[in-house]
Amino acid sequence: MDTEQIWLAVGMFGQLLFSGRWLLQWMTSEKAGRSVIPKAFWYLSLAGGATVLSYAIYKRDPVFILGSAMSSIIYLRNLVLLYREQTVEPPRIT
Repeated sequence: MDTEQIWLAVGMFGQLLFSGRWLLQWMTSEKAGRSVIPKAFWYLSLAGGATVLSYAIYKRDPVFILGSAMSSIIYLRNLVLLYREQTVEPPRIT
């Protein structure tokens, strides 16, 4: 396998991770009977986005790099917000 083939595999893997998040969200929503975005959706988004970003950097495509980088920031921010939501103690009623 040469370098081009390896990077193509990396790019395809990232795209599969990224696409898998939609399948996960759909299955979770169907099971709940309402629209649900599970935390794993954001992890798959970040993993897929970061992997695709590495491929875009290798390809030196500034449009692709910018889009992937900005999206990854949003995915990470959503995970931070979810983490904060879980770690905040509810107010005590005295």
